[in-house]
Amino acid sequence: MAIKIVLIPMIAVTLLSCGTASTKQTEQAVKEKLAGQTTFTASEWSSQANRNDITVNWLESFNDDVLTALVSEAQANNRNLLAASAGVESAQALAKQAGAALLPNAGLSTEGSRTGSRDASTAPIDSRSIGLQVSWEVDLWGRIRSNEQAAANSARAAQADFRYTQHSLAATTAKAYFALIDANSQIAVAMERLEILEETLRIVDVQYKNGIVSAQDLALTRSDIASAREQLITLEGAQRSATRALEVLLGRYPNAELQVRASLPKTPLAPPAGIPSELLERRPDLVAAERRVAAAFNKREVAKAARLPSLSLTGNLGGASNSLSSVLDPANTTWRLGANLLASIFDGGAKQAQIDAATAEQKQTLFTYGQMALNAFNEVETSLDQGVVLDKRKEELVIVEQQAREAYRISSLRYKEGEINLLDVLAIQQRLIGAKSNLTTIKRLILDQRTDLYLALGGHW
Repeated sequence: MAIKIVLIPMIAVTLLSCGTASTKQTEQAVKEKLAGQTTFTASEWSSQANRNDITVNWLESFNDDVLTALVSEAQANNRNLLAASAGVESAQALAKQAGAALLPNAGLSTEGSRTGSRDASTAPIDSRSIGLQVSWEVDLWGRIRSNEQAAANSARAAQADFRYTQHSLAATTAKAYFALIDANSQIAVAMERLEILEETLRIVDVQYKNGIVSAQDLALTRSDIASAREQLITLEGAQRSATRALEVLLGRYPNAELQVRASLPKTPLAPPAGIPSELLERRPDLVAAERRVAAAFNKREVAKAARLPSLSLTGNLGGASNSLSSVLDPANTTWRLGANLLASIFDGGAKQAQIDAATAEQKQTLFTYGQMALNAFNEVETSLDQGVVLDKRKEELVIVEQQAREAYRISSLRYKEGEINLLDVLAIQQRLIGAKSNLTTIKRLILDQRTDLYLALGGHW
């Protein structure tokens, strides 16, 4: 009896080997299809880039402890990230569930009953039974194995999506942090402008009272002060909005009370870009897309194998007795070993439709993966090129700010000496304020570009 019960797993293991070759062929097919979809002619980035391996921790490259702490807080408290983490747990559980189908299913049953008659002189009869039931669907054609692999690849895709969500959240937090500092800097520039205008008004008011300037100059100065105050109110509102945006990312209540440093961190060097082909294996979102392609191939194998006969093995071992103490006595024990072969004859084309749907899904994931790869290459190329443009713009804006500052200094002296009118001074002052504002903005844009480039390259944080 024991020998026959053991035959169940032995037979199943033997037949299970039939599906191994199919699984290996599927993995090879995935690689070949991916190679066909993602073979691009570029062997290096067309834009200027350092082509060493990506090993730098981009967050540390900014050398800003406040930024590092904020990113850590966002990683711990952001609700979207926590939801993505729960999605990974769900995908892993589904993969485990799919893999459980490869193992036997065993159950234990017990039953007890009492029978008697209306005749009080006849004692009731107790009956006790206990049984062990084992069932196992033999994976003849690799259907269950392919389904398990599909679930496992979907779980890996979910894990890669979660990593990319982490990277994206870190980058978004950094850019929100830079935007808030920029907003504070713009307020500082606006306040400086207002202070200059108020000092100008004081001088103009004295000159007007002494008959040196006209009422027009006085009115013009007052108009510029009101305009500066209106701009300051606008900037303060934008600063509060930027603060709330960052607080939401951190999982805090958006009360616009977060304090950050007064100036932007120093711009780090451009990160090493590597070569384009490395991007396919480094970026988590591309890894996720590739695993979805593999899962689609597995699902097609499942649909194909569903057309073939299925074999199930069952075994029962049990005993029955009037006494619980003797229910397991060999004399009261029985066993049964059976096999069930089921083959579909006619299903109205349902199984072929499943294959067609799986094939279409396979094509969809392949094309999606190829497009995502192209989009990723474009993001890197664009960011690299934008970095060059922004660096050159910054060089010119530094010159603009320096020369505007010198021009304003000279114009102020000439105005006090009566050589030029107030309109000329105010015009030069506006150029200086605009130059300072633009220089602050370009510094923030460069920091954003560095962050976007790290994210596009799949760099670690």
